[in-house]
Amino acid sequence: MSASSSSSGGGGGAPDPGFQPCPETGPCKVLPLGDSITFGLGFDGGYRVELFRLARQDDHEITFTGTQQMNGPTMVDGAPFPRNHEGISGETIQQIANRVPTPALRDIPHIVLVHAGTNDMYRDPNGADTRLGALLDELIAGAPDALIVVSSIIPFPGAVNPVNTFNAAIPGLVEERANAGAHIIYADQFMGFPTSELGDGVHPNQAGYARMAGVWYDAISGYLR
Repeated sequence: MSASSSSSGGGGGAPDPGFQPCPETGPCKVLPLGDSITFGLGFDGGYRVELFRLARQDDHEITFTGTQQMNGPTMVDGAPFPRNHEGISGETIQQIANRVPTPALRDIPHIVLVHAGTNDMYRDPNGADTRLGALLDELIAGAPDALIVVSSIIPFPGAVNPVNTFNAAIPGLVEERANAGAHIIYADQFMGFPTSELGDGVHPNQAGYARMAGVWYDAISGYLR
């Protein structure tokens, strides 16, 4: 049985109690995969800072993997902050996919967080859903025992209609792959995200990144040990 793709609001919880992507001991390795929003442009460390804090508050041990330039604080709530990630500013879905499996999956993660497509929305939104599906297939093939969490993209006021069209297609992409046996769930990063929490019209401010962290955490908390 695969992880269910269904979710309400921000996450999927743990619909399949038999699926355990995280190890019994040691940190659960989380790969933040995407573009500048994953990198954390506008707030150093992006959503990863609050996500790490939320996990620690519930006594979950997580770390972040990725090969890109480390960023974020050195410490969060008295604990060393894992500054790794796989977010590159300006990258489209295809460019992100070009990093899978190498180098993105060099250190095989237990959980992958995918927020991708914002750059496609103003460059070439046509076929973005097909490209995202191909990226998901590469992740599933490269890390078949990992939980893949794919989200809708946050609001981008410069391309409202393309964003709405793209986001509407994502739950179906996830459901199709979950039904085929993949460990994949959907998280809605768009719903309830106010444009007032976009620091520059594209990237979240600190409050926006914290909001994203909450959605990710709702999605994965039931899988953490």
